[in-house]
Amino acid sequence: MQIALAPMEGLVDEILRDVLTRVGGIDWCVTEFIRVSDRLLPASHFRKLAPELGSASRTRSGTPVRVQLLGSDPQCLAENAAYACELGAPVIDLNFGCPAKTVNKSRGGAVLLKEPELLHAILCEVRRAVPCEIPVTAKMRLGFDSPDGALDCARALADGGAAQIVVHARTKADGYKPPAHWEWVARVQDVVAVPVYANGEIWSVEDWQRCREVSGAEDIMLGRGLVSRPDLARQIAAARAGQALAPMSWEELQPLLRDFWLQARRKIAPRYAPGRLKQWLAMLTRSYPQATELFTALRRENDCARIDALLGCVNTSAFALEERCAEVL
Repeated sequence: MQIALAPMEGLVDEILRDVLTRVGGIDWCVTEFIRVSDRLLPASHFRKLAPELGSASRTRSGTPVRVQLLGSDPQCLAENAAYACELGAPVIDLNFGCPAKTVNKSRGGAVLLKEPELLHAILCEVRRAVPCEIPVTAKMRLGFDSPDGALDCARALADGGAAQIVVHARTKADGYKPPAHWEWVARVQDVVAVPVYANGEIWSVEDWQRCREVSGAEDIMLGRGLVSRPDLARQIAAARAGQALAPMSWEELQPLLRDFWLQARRKIAPRYAPGRLKQWLAMLTRSYPQATELFTALRRENDCARIDALLGCVNTSAFALEERCAEVL
């Protein structure tokens, strides 16, 4: 059984990947998508969204990080995929699942599920360009408006060279509204000879158990469920081994929350760092009542020093000095 952390654009960046993978239970994760349009991107662009390329493409815990590309031009995607491999990407993942309107309007993400022939062409070109020892994988939804073409899309990806397929068991039109149609994961697995991961609406161990029963999938990808409950992968891995694991308490989560904030302070401009913390806290409110209290206290707070105090962070004077220097410059 493999458990992957989903690529969630604007949320699961290198900071949250680092924090969540240190909790345990995650076998691999994926970068936010790197948009490819009409040119070969510079190394700096890859390293901005995939800074783990500088550390053997692994998080601090040693969890492998795949590089995800999004686009519709087979040749351009192939060239960028090859370059990402030169920079150290251990796996190239292709995004055919993003439901964002702005992405779909520019022929990226889930809108390409209307064109299985193009999916096949993209996979073929990328597979030819990437060294044979480096896998190419893909993430898809069930379709754009309906799942009627899901099996054709899955065949196109597998026949084009995808080594694995993650199926977010909803269409683009479904967005993130429940339910996830896990039965379609089983149907996809029936028509392709590569491993298929189930993704969507797994918020608890009980959800995972139902998903496995309905989809037949041993491998899963966790997104919002794992962000909301940071030890969910660890709990599922324990349940798979026949063990019961007590959920992580709010007190146990505190060091991770503080570490996330301190990393955000270092890597994100002071005007934006509070927003990233609030974004994660909003997700944590689903699992922790205490997160709701903290989120309420922080909701209108944008002063980093006061946030330090609310989180119980110490020795942050260096950050204050850096911020004053930045204001002067």
